[in-house]
Amino acid sequence: MNNTTPNDPRNGSQGWGAGAPRENYEPVDSPYAGWGQSQQAPEQTTQSLPPQNSAVPPVAVDEEPRPKGKRTVGLGTALALIVAAAVAAGAITGVVVGNTSGSSGSEPVNSLSAPSADRGETAPAGSVEQVADQTLPSVVAIQVASRTAVGEGSGSIISSDGLVLTNHHVVSEAADGGGQIQVTLNDERTFAADYVASDPSTDIAVIKIRDVSDLPVIQFGDSDQLEVGQQVVAIGSPLGLTSTVTTGIVSAMNRPVRAAGGEGGESSLIDAVQTDAAINPGNSGGPLVDMEGNLIGMNSVIASLSSGSDTAGSIGLGFAIPSNFAKRVADQLVETGEATHPMIGVQVSATSPAEGALVASVEEDGPGAAAGLNEGDVITRMNDRKIDNSDELIAAVRSQDFGATVTLEVTRQGTDDTREVDVTLTGE
Repeated sequence: MNNTTPNDPRNGSQGWGAGAPRENYEPVDSPYAGWGQSQQAPEQTTQSLPPQNSAVPPVAVDEEPRPKGKRTVGLGTALALIVAAAVAAGAITGVVVGNTSGSSGSEPVNSLSAPSADRGETAPAGSVEQVADQTLPSVVAIQVASRTAVGEGSGSIISSDGLVLTNHHVVSEAADGGGQIQVTLNDERTFAADYVASDPSTDIAVIKIRDVSDLPVIQFGDSDQLEVGQQVVAIGSPLGLTSTVTTGIVSAMNRPVRAAGGEGGESSLIDAVQTDAAINPGNSGGPLVDMEGNLIGMNSVIASLSSGSDTAGSIGLGFAIPSNFAKRVADQLVETGEATHPMIGVQVSATSPAEGALVASVEEDGPGAAAGLNEGDVITRMNDRKIDNSDELIAAVRSQDFGATVTLEVTRQGTDDTREVDVTLTGE
């Protein structure tokens, strides 16, 4: 969200992925060739020039406060270096330029008098252009005006009567009635909207546009089928520039990313899809779609080299909430006004130096206790996923289905003893 006031409580937020050095993470809207050492140019030799045409080319888990050799070069390289040395010494005073315009008596060709090329009537199937044409009508720009600031973000229409999926941090100012929401459609019509519900811990929210019907609706895709390297498109309103389309790939999956903010300073934690598609302040809440135009993520957080939202921008590290997870939470928000998440019934230490998630306490009669987890255990793997820290465990558990049974690899702190524990997560 692109807040116009400098005192954004989200500034300076910190987050990190599993096993990665700490970086600054911002909510999207809160904001090496030559010779080496100097060498004497080769002695000039007589060389015929090459022909002219041969150019050289807590959710699930509660959280607790926290002999030098002779250098040789190939022939092509040697020739290029010899020519370069000759140029530097002033030995080459001219070159022969071939006539590329045809026979000497032909008429000149002037593109100014030629008609413009016809690009064709339709966008190629599977192209970014085609995806944009399909998806843009179901993407909106969101403004939230409070007494102290005006915030901007994006959203996706998920029902024809006006339900919009977006980020909690985009519309949080309106959660208690203290702000007014305005939505601008792709056709530039503007409507008032109402806050429905949100989940600060996962940064997911739903709002509803007033007095609309028959709106175009975005289609959800299956984020569990995403592959690293897959091409994706991000759509939103960065810096107030509505209907902006950028493209990139899925750079990584299952990135636990935490962004500070929310109610009472509560941070959100998402098990994110990482992308290099350009995402900037104002893209928050907008869709990340596949090349069929299906929503496979909701753009929410960017990594930044700056700690301030006024200078934060895309460095090719953006993070989106997986669509399957966002859909599950949004459904709960619409139906009940709140969201719950699977749990294993333990608290983990946020400050433990252990490689893994250190169990600080076990909830009596909870799933963890029933499975035999104990205080002081260190969880290092869940199913086939390595667990490096407490945030990764929390994000991984949240991403599971209610009532799912997961296998945890557990070690005892200070020992090499390892065991496996099957835990059935809480139901909805």
